[in-house]
Amino acid sequence: MRPSEAQMSLVLPELTTAVPPFPGAFPERAKRYPRLRYMGSKNRLLPWIWKTLGELEFDSALDLFSGTASVGYLFKAMGKRVVTNDFLKFAHDLATATVANNGATLSDDQVAQLCRPRRGRRAFIEKTFTGIFFTKDDLRFLDIVWANLADLRDLRHRALALASLTRACLKRQPRGVFTVTGMNYDDGRRDLRLPLSEHFAESVAVFNDLVFDNGQENVAFRGDAFSVPPLGVDLVYMDPPYVPRADDNCYIKRYHFLEGLASYWTDAGTEIVETSRVKKIPKRFTPFSYRTTANDAFERIFRRFADSTIVLSYSSNGYPDLETLLSLMRRTKPQVDVVRREHRYHFGTHKGVAQERKLVDEYLIIGRE
Repeated sequence: MRPSEAQMSLVLPELTTAVPPFPGAFPERAKRYPRLRYMGSKNRLLPWIWKTLGELEFDSALDLFSGTASVGYLFKAMGKRVVTNDFLKFAHDLATATVANNGATLSDDQVAQLCRPRRGRRAFIEKTFTGIFFTKDDLRFLDIVWANLADLRDLRHRALALASLTRACLKRQPRGVFTVTGMNYDDGRRDLRLPLSEHFAESVAVFNDLVFDNGQENVAFRGDAFSVPPLGVDLVYMDPPYVPRADDNCYIKRYHFLEGLASYWTDAGTEIVETSRVKKIPKRFTPFSYRTTANDAFERIFRRFADSTIVLSYSSNGYPDLETLLSLMRRTKPQVDVVRREHRYHFGTHKGVAQERKLVDEYLIIGRE
């Protein structure tokens, strides 16, 4: 639910829709970052985030729940030293390819080698997902690329290849999620006609174009948010999962195919649930996704990074509500400000989704000394 007028009046002294003046223009490099079809992506909000954080003094930033890495990449384009973290491997690959990578790109020869048929390769993806996702040729292509990934010795090259596979699969799949099968959402657009091999080639070009050196040693971590050490960064940006209205808000449920693909279903936690129609993998626990644990999780994460400026990205359709989050952050930070803007979500919505669920208020809750 969006806050009522009575609820909003409780925080009006700190709530503003204005953004501070910021010299210069929105970084051109950040404009290049692809809009991946990913739940909760802040790509369309990047200019607002950039303006809002303009008056804050910080030289280093931690993107604690990095997702598509678009915010981490924005910080990199602003010249900051950037650390990213996410507990999903495919999200970690995106951040490694774009934020932690200051110079490596995939050459045409490397791309050709990745796409070259290989004798004796496994056909796990083709055998497992035929009739569920993509065409047999598409699935065979994924097996081929994975068989050739071992030839890439540089982890940055591997991350670029895997990030490109992630983008290719998101663009090829109707609605960009892996909870639906068939072509029930086929609206005739080019993305649904282009084979994965061509999506992959285009995606490599997109990610190669993002690679640059901002003069900083940027790092990408993969792990639970509570396992990341404070690191001494000036600013911690948090965009955690929200307590879902329905189970389909689960990232593993929506993107299980991408998470399995990132390790060829060999990582712990990517074992296929054979009773699942779409070959899901087990859900992973996060305390931010449950009403019984969310409040404590926020209080603990605020306390963990108490020495840094905290910027929490949140939405009016999330739980806890704004008033509760302000109260929790004030236990750690003496000054807490909120900047708000209206935002309409388009990703993953359909005719059955109520308009009030699409239109929300987005908040940047800023805690500092």
